[in-house]
Amino acid sequence: MLVRLGYEIAIGCDQPTPIISLLEISKDRQQDIKRQTRVLTSPSIPTQVYTDLFGNVCRRFTAPAGGVRILYDAVIEDSGLPDEVNPHAGQMPVEQLPSDVLGYLLGSRYCETDHMMGLAWQLFGHLPSGWARVQAIMDYVHNRLSFGYGYARSTRTAAQANEERVGVCRDFAHLAITLCRCMNIPARYVNGYLGDIGVPADPAPMDFSAWTEVFLDGKWYTFDARHNIPRTARVVIARGRDATDVPLLHTFGPHSLTLFKVWTYEQESEQAPAPHHGVDRTVQAHILA
Repeated sequence: MLVRLGYEIAIGCDQPTPIISLLEISKDRQQDIKRQTRVLTSPSIPTQVYTDLFGNVCRRFTAPAGGVRILYDAVIEDSGLPDEVNPHAGQMPVEQLPSDVLGYLLGSRYCETDHMMGLAWQLFGHLPSGWARVQAIMDYVHNRLSFGYGYARSTRTAAQANEERVGVCRDFAHLAITLCRCMNIPARYVNGYLGDIGVPADPAPMDFSAWTEVFLDGKWYTFDARHNIPRTARVVIARGRDATDVPLLHTFGPHSLTLFKVWTYEQESEQAPAPHHGVDRTVQAHILA
């Protein structure tokens, strides 16, 4: 299947402001891109691409006084298959984990394992290790938190989300990641495109979203505590320890987000007309940035 995706973002600033964006499709999906534009800026300004410590493709540039608009549009091929489910996947002992995975067992800015260790073992310590335990964690988070864009708060941690019982996709991901790490299960934060493809229309649709990857039996598996069902056509942008590592936009100075539109939908051919408008995701941009 073909998926049309892209964004249009405008940022206002009173003075020249350095910005790093993490909006590039991940390297492991680059070969699936059938057609894409360059990342266009208005006014036209130089940008530089580099790879961060987690292997994500980042773009750095300086927005001029008055601000900048950035635009991208692409068509990517997707298998159309839902997230892989493997109930037999087991949890690996810490001493057998690859060294590059160990960092995803540690606490981080939004995933304070020290605050939640006791609760995690109380809730999940008696369950079979591996897939069953991870799924129990996802079920808990899915039922514990109520989703709503109005609940967005960029400073909310996993422990605070658990206490407040509300959040947006990043809060679902942070709480799930934290509980997994407390149980010695490596877990990492992922953001990317996730349109309402292959599912009924959602009154709170998502195009940019956040979810979780969990390391079981030597492989990373996708889990999504917000939806808690396998989904199709995820397109990863970036991975990290939590949202601190992978903001869609990181600005080094005062700014205002004046426009944030994103589109993700199934398309029949590579050469369909460009979208006339996207879905306004201003609230989500604040959440994920």
